[in-house]
Amino acid sequence: MSKLFVILLIISLILSTALIKNSTKRIDDEIFVLKENIRGLKKDFEDIKLEYDYLSSAEKLLEYQNLYFDNELVKKNIKEIKIINKKLKKLEVEELKFINE
Repeated sequence: MSKLFVILLIISLILSTALIKNSTKRIDDEIFVLKENIRGLKKDFEDIKLEYDYLSSAEKLLEYQNLYFDNELVKKNIKEIKIINKKLKKLEVEELKFINE
């Protein structure tokens, strides 16, 4: 009777160990996939943050204008901007409409 009990105990320990190892491996695989996804998202976030930090400030934009465009860019009054539509081989010019007006 004791031999049967020991054999059943050993078999149950082996089965429980196998189940625990399989579930642990599955959890490790899920963690690895999530970490890989986070790594990709962190890289995208850093790139977008870099673009935002350097291109969103007015000082940086003016600095880039002076550095790369010299005197090629001219400041325009927003009221002077027109919309050009091409309809049936004919060009029509209309005023730019503002939402707040």
